[in-house]
Amino acid sequence: MAVLALAASLAAPADATTLRRMGVEELVAANQAIVVGQVSDVRSYWNKDRSFILTDVRIAVNDVLKGNVGDEVTVTLMGGRVGEVTTLILGGAELLPGKSYLLFLNEESLPGKRAQTVRDLCQGAYDLVIGKDGLRAVSQANRHPLIPDRLGYVDAPGGVEGFPFNAMLQSIRGLVRGGVN
Repeated sequence: MAVLALAASLAAPADATTLRRMGVEELVAANQAIVVGQVSDVRSYWNKDRSFILTDVRIAVNDVLKGNVGDEVTVTLMGGRVGEVTTLILGGAELLPGKSYLLFLNEESLPGKRAQTVRDLCQGAYDLVIGKDGLRAVSQANRHPLIPDRLGYVDAPGGVEGFPFNAMLQSIRGLVRGGVN
């Protein structure tokens, strides 16, 4: 019996990221900046003490919904690839060159620096995609399991189809004007 207990305690830990679902109102309130933009450049590098890879993503900003952001913003993500070494962050946002996104941003402490980053991992990143009825904002959180929010919802806001883009912008602007900040 003691051998089984010892064997169980030596098992490798499971890799997982636990995300509590955040609704749009909660994302608007919890973030310093909300922007719509297109990725113009991506650069991965080691942090100062070479213990972690970070990736700077340059965003050409098309629209600022909240906060003081110029025509361009650099967003730093945890993880990336430098040479033959890759650091993958489960549940992290994925921002690709040439693609457009709706991003919820905050200054946070990352390994080795404070930087503007996508808040709440993938929950702060919405892909802008063409749907059958036009442009839609689809949460990257759809690709990850979520813990229920206080109302019991577990699906990412907008579900797998996402929100009609213009309706989402209107909703966010209304929340910002209404004082949800």
